[in-house]
Amino acid sequence: MSLDLGFYWAMLLRRLSVMMLFVLLFSGFGLVAAFKLPETYSTSARLLFEAPQIPSSMITPAVQAGAAEQLDIIEQRLMTRANLIDIANRFDVFENIRGMAPDRVFSAMRAATDIRRRGGARNGDRATMMTISFEGRSPQIVANVVNEYVTLVLQENSKFRVSRAENTLEFFEQEVKRLDEELNQRNVAIAVFNSENAKALPQDQPYRLGRQSLLQERLERLQRELVVVKKKRDQLELGFDGPVATTLNPYEEKLIVGRAELDRLTATYDQNNPRVIRLKDQIDRLEAIVAAGNDTGNADTAGAEATKQGAMLEAAKAEADSEIAVLEAQISSTTTELEEIKKNISESGANAFQLSELQRDYEIILSRYTTAVSNLNSARMGERIEATAQGQRINVIENANVPQVPSGPDRFLVAAMGIFVGVGLAIGYFILLEVLNRSIRRPAELTERFDIKPIATIPYMETHSTKIVRRGVQVAALVAVLVCVPLALWYVDTYYLPLEVIVQRSLAKIGLS
Repeated sequence: MSLDLGFYWAMLLRRLSVMMLFVLLFSGFGLVAAFKLPETYSTSARLLFEAPQIPSSMITPAVQAGAAEQLDIIEQRLMTRANLIDIANRFDVFENIRGMAPDRVFSAMRAATDIRRRGGARNGDRATMMTISFEGRSPQIVANVVNEYVTLVLQENSKFRVSRAENTLEFFEQEVKRLDEELNQRNVAIAVFNSENAKALPQDQPYRLGRQSLLQERLERLQRELVVVKKKRDQLELGFDGPVATTLNPYEEKLIVGRAELDRLTATYDQNNPRVIRLKDQIDRLEAIVAAGNDTGNADTAGAEATKQGAMLEAAKAEADSEIAVLEAQISSTTTELEEIKKNISESGANAFQLSELQRDYEIILSRYTTAVSNLNSARMGERIEATAQGQRINVIENANVPQVPSGPDRFLVAAMGIFVGVGLAIGYFILLEVLNRSIRRPAELTERFDIKPIATIPYMETHSTKIVRRGVQVAALVAVLVCVPLALWYVDTYYLPLEVIVQRSLAKIGLS
């Protein structure tokens, strides 16, 4: 079907008044808003994220977060609800801000603030930069707000880095203190264990084994000597065949025993030994007493000889008994010491296991303590670097200046948008009526719908008066639109709500404010 331009032109003229209503209404909104919207100003500040002043190869930095992560954290802390509302109230960012709801102030501040970053982890060869912009109603206000943003960014960056360095330092100080206490406890436990098991410590095991061999040899030797002495004593009793006197007085017995003891001592000690000298004096006194007694006695020579032999036998037996007693005492002490040595040797294995456990725990804690001390020194150095601002830092390379030329609104764009919306609605109205109207209005529609070809068509015949009325209505409607629409806009702007406010709210709802 060919396009019937004449028909559609007639439809356009018939609907022109309503279409002009849409065009004039929204074009009027756009034009009024374009000229009445208040001027806005915008300014920005640029910040540079600098690398540490001291190379990381020389000292491990206390803050390991990358530039992008730090800037994300700082941005989130900057754009908090409390910060934005506080800045808006301090600098009176919006008109009638005291009557605005806090949520609306917060949303408006976020919408007017723009934060952009460039560089970072993806572009390692480029410096990381941050640009903070703000748009408002006054040049001085936007400059004050951006400078306040910059101050908060610098404060948050310093607080962020210093707090992390201080937290790291505090953690390692506590860790070193805790490990030091554990080391002291392990030292005390090892010292107590060594004190309680001083005779069975594993480090003395070679000495105990050598001592055990020595004592075993000594015990065997003493036992052999004891057997020999006992046999000698038995031989004394069996080998003596002379008469034995049993009538010795006490002084003679002491003299015989003393002489036998002197013979034994002189075989071992020097003549100048105090014991030998003392024993000789006792023997001299006893000999004098016995000699005096013999001068007054009535015993014959044979009895004296028998007495002397008996005394010698007793002295020999007494010496053998004494030697046996000494050997038995030595055997007993050696046996006791040997049993104790064996006990200590058997206990040394268990003590070695327990002591190795204690020492292993001590070595583990010592290793952790050494690592913690090393980390503590690094943390102290890192905290010092952050306190003196020698680490990563944010520098302001361009402060926000007071703008001299308004940045908005784009009045031409606002007016063009109003006209565009009006024209679009008018065209949409025309197309919508054509789509919804299903009546037959042309011969071509008869052919298309019923597949018939009419012989002739008789148009609607208007009378002259009807035509005049119709055209009068069209002209009246057009004049009404041209006159009433501006009057309606004036009335709304004057008595209801300024048109620029209506436009601002509309743009804000669609995200174009």
